[in-house]
Formats: sequence, structure tokens, C-alpha cells
Amino acid sequence: MMDDRSSKLILVPILAVLFVMIGYQYICPAGSNSCHFKAEEKLSGVSLLSTPYQDSDDFYRDQDLEDDSPPKLPSKFNFTERDLDRHVEFNIKGDDVIVFLHIQKTGGTTFGRHLVRNIRLEQPCDCKPGQKKCTCHRPGKEESWLFSRFSTGWSCGLHADWTELTNCVPVIMDKKEAQRNTR
Repeated sequence: MMDDRSSKLILVPILAVLFVMIGYQYICPAGSNSCHFKAEEKLSGVSLLSTPYQDSDDFYRDQDLEDDSPPKLPSKFNFTERDLDRHVEFNIKGDDVIVFLHIQKTGGTTFGRHLVRNIRLEQPCDCKPGQKKCTCHRPGKEESWLFSRFSTGWSCGLHADWTELTNCVPVIMDKKEAQRNTR
């Protein structure tokens, strides 16, 4: 009987410590700079939570007062300035086609609807009430400038990826052009 009670008394603090450790890791994941505790305790002149990049609390306070922008973090992506600042000409009256690659859970459905409903064009997409597909013709032509599920449907399959689209889109576009030429 005594062993049961003492084991329960030991179990409670162990579980409490585990709970605090798990909670701390959830709030402040390892390797993240999102947790900054302002610990004033110093041990032998060294902060308990100091890192090689942290000289003093005054350094961060002064920076925060002078600059309201978020701190500069090293980029996780290797995009060059040229990659990010490129200008692409799209000729809606020519042969250019926008192929919309839908990536699930990224707002793609909303953006896809925006492409067919809200863009101000010389000849806007024709969206009929109750239909999911819209016709997005080039000005003065009967050919589409947009390849997406809202303009052509699921022509390349449900949630087609990059590989499927690069193989499928030219075939589908050629078929549509051949149908137009036979009329």
C-alpha cells in the first residue's frame, strides 16, 4: 500500500516536468529565434540565455527603437535578385497562354476564380450563373488565353501536377485548335 502511494507522489512531479518541457518545445521550438526571454539573472557576468550573436539586451532595444521593420533573417531559398525581379510580357492578343498550376491548400481555388471573374480585360471571361467553367477568349478570337480548371475544366486530370500539365497542355490546346479549324 505504501509503495503505491509513494510511486504516485513521484509520478506527479515527473509528469509535470514532462508537461512543461513539451509545452516549452511547442512554444519555443529548437533552432527558432521566436522565443526571447528577458532573463536578468547573470552568472559570473554571463547571461544564462546568451548566444554567440547576442551581445547585450541594450543592443536589441536600440535596434527595435530605430527600426520598426522585422529583423533580417537569412533566406531559406536561393533565389537571385534576377529571379525575383523579372518582367514577363504576356500578349493576350497573340498566342500566349497562362497555364494555372493549382497547388492544393495554398488558396489556389480562390486565385483561380479571381483569374476568370475579377480581372479587367478588353474581353472579360464569360461566366454563366450555375456553371463552374467560364469561357475566356482572346479579344476578337474564339481561342482561350487561360488554361485552368475554371476555363477548361479538369482537362489534364484531377489536381494535375507540373509533369502532367507539361505533357498534357500542348496536346489539349492542339486538339482545341484543330476543332476550331474544322468549323
